[in-house]
Amino acid sequence: DDKEALKKQKFPTPAKYKDEFSFLKEVDSLALANAQMNLQKAYKNFFEGNTKFPKFKSRKSKQSYTTNMVNGNIKLENSHIKLPKIKKPIKIKQHREIPADYKIKSCTISKTKTGKYYISILTEYEKEIKPVSIQKVVGLDFAMDGLYVESEQGKKANYPKFYRQSLDKLAKAQRILSKRKKGSARWNKQRLVVAKLHEKVANQRRNFLHHKSKELATNYDAVIIEDLDMKGMSKSLR
Repeated sequence: DDKEALKKQKFPTPAKYKDEFSFLKEVDSLALANAQMNLQKAYKNFFEGNTKFPKFKSRKSKQSYTTNMVNGNIKLENSHIKLPKIKKPIKIKQHREIPADYKIKSCTISKTKTGKYYISILTEYEKEIKPVSIQKVVGLDFAMDGLYVESEQGKKANYPKFYRQSLDKLAKAQRILSKRKKGSARWNKQRLVVAKLHEKVANQRRNFLHHKSKELATNYDAVIIEDLDMKGMSKSLR
C-alpha cells in the first residue's frame, strides 16, 4: 500500500544538507525543522489531491520563520525578547499584554518589503469561557460597493477604496522605478518608496477590518453572513 510505504519512509533531516549549504548553519535548528514539516505537509496535501504541486520557495523571497519554545530558549521580559541563535535580547514594541501564567509555545518572525520586523508569539493560558445567551443578532449581506449592508438598520460598512485613493502616487512611484537601473542604489531607494505605498494600503485595509469586526463583536451576540463563492463571483465579473 502506497500510503503505508509513505508513512514508513524516513525523510532526510536538514542537518544532512549543512555541509553542502553552509548558510543552513546560521539558522536556528527548530526553524529548519518547521520548514521541513511544512514541506512534508505540502507534499502530503498534493498527493491526497487537496492542493496543487508545491511551489519552490527561495530563501531570498520568503522572509519569515517559525521557532519553538524548548528549555526556556525564548524569553519575554522588560520590553525585550530573547530568541534562539541571537545572542542579545531584542527590544520590541509589544502590541498588548499577555494574560498571567502563560506559556510561550512558538514564535514567528517576519520581515516586510520595507525592512520592518514583526514577531507573532503563540501562547497558552487558562481562560474560563462563559456561554452567552444570544439576544442581539445581525445579518450581513455582501455589497460590492462598500463591503456589506447590515440587516438591523440597513447601514453599509462604507469601505473606503484605499488602493484607488493611492493610485496616482503609486503610478508615479512605479514609473520612476521603471526608469532606474535594476540593482543600483537609486533603484533600491525607489523600490522602498513603492513598497511603503503598498504597505500603507495593506495596513489601512487591515486597520479598517479590525475596527469593523471589533464593533460587530462588541455590539452583537451573533453575526450571520452569506456563504458566497467570492472567487467564482470575481471570475464572472470579468
